Amino acid sequence: MSIESINPATGEIIETFTPYTTEQVNAALDEAQQAFRQWRSTTFAERGALMTRVATYLRANKAELARVATLEMGKVIAEAEAEVEKCAWNCEFYAEHAEAFLADEPVATNAASSYIAYRPLGVVLAVMPWNFPYWQVIRFAAPALMAGNAAVLKHASNVSRCALEIERVFKECGAPAGLFRTILVPGSAVADIIADPRIAAVTLTGSEPAGVSVASASGHALKKTVLELGGSDAFIVLDDADLDAAAQMAARSRFQNCGQSCIAAKRFIVVESVADAFTEKFVAAAKALRVGDPLDHDVQIGAMARADLRDELDRQVRASVQMGAQVALGGAPIEGKGAFYAPTVLTGITTDMPVFREETFGPVAPVIRARDTQHAIELANDSTFGLGGNLWTRNIDRARQLAGQIESGNVFINGMTASDPRLPFGGVKHSGYGRELSQFGIREFVNIQTVWIGPAAGSATAEPQAAAE
Repeated sequence: MSIESINPATGEIIETFTPYTTEQVNAALDEAQQAFRQWRSTTFAERGALMTRVATYLRANKAELARVATLEMGKVIAEAEAEVEKCAWNCEFYAEHAEAFLADEPVATNAASSYIAYRPLGVVLAVMPWNFPYWQVIRFAAPALMAGNAAVLKHASNVSRCALEIERVFKECGAPAGLFRTILVPGSAVADIIADPRIAAVTLTGSEPAGVSVASASGHALKKTVLELGGSDAFIVLDDADLDAAAQMAARSRFQNCGQSCIAAKRFIVVESVADAFTEKFVAAAKALRVGDPLDHDVQIGAMARADLRDELDRQVRASVQMGAQVALGGAPIEGKGAFYAPTVLTGITTDMPVFREETFGPVAPVIRARDTQHAIELANDSTFGLGGNLWTRNIDRARQLAGQIESGNVFINGMTASDPRLPFGGVKHSGYGRELSQFGIREFVNIQTVWIGPAAGSATAEPQAAAE
């Protein structure tokens, strides 16, 4: 069965791909394993030179790469270009900092010398989603390759051309053959690939069901995993917040990438005393967003990635309205060709409604009233997810205290939640485990090795001064 790339803005088939055969997958894994054996012995300077070339290439070819992403998954072209730029930044960041992040760490013990070393693991399988088809791959690949690993990418099928473009970029920038390989296979093939002895570890960005599947297969094979899963991030507005700034950022946080982001704000929890004023400003900001052809640089909302995703979002909205939610803006698909959905704001939300209880992966914003600050925190934590969150208040001391009560991997105060190479990124609860980015991300796919050198200080024995395990 072929893999089709469909333009979600028009419904037209862009390109058709033939899934890789077992022989092609085996060849890719062999290449990656051979590349790892060479690459692990390179210096950080050599690895950094490759990453710098990749960054330069990405910037020089930003327009062409961005267009591929827009055609395949519908994001507006300006956001696609910004995504490519962010990938270049990430490559440069790790080219500059990886050596320091992975430097040997001396530890004082009874040994003549002892230290912690960070060694590469091997070939890492990356199972990646369609919503940020370049960034989520490079977010993993730059630190993993700088640590001395090799990478094999199984991308979402609807962005197969993006997947092949990433592989091509690494090849054209001089990566050793096989260091970064893309394989075009269905999701049903992933478990067998995870079990393959040539795969050392697995990283997944995707849905909760995909995370359960990959974690189960990896656990069965006893392989390290990092999971970055869904989110239902709370955007908390307290009674002393700057409502104009909060409403503008709320619109950006919810509707960027057509709302199709794990860390998009998805539940707008507003203290009752300012709820009406905030909602009015929020609706105005959302209403001002221009929907249309995602290749138009003036458009801010493009098509959703697939028609079935739009239909699922509409189901969540209709079910919530039937339970009593009110439509303040939008509330339905946009008629005509393409998987477009109107920017939507819902009010009158209760905690049993789908738009509160489930992850809404599209341009829909439910506004929930909280009695007071503590109730707002309780509502924020009333979720199986715990990826990110926003808190809006002028009282920064109180914000610092409240951040410690929010059950999420990220808390952004008076700003939009976003991934940043300088900061660790990941979640808790059903949003996954492990971290990407910063020094924590690059250390996920290494062997943290203890090296003890004897004889013990002041002793003729070469054994550590501790009872045997």
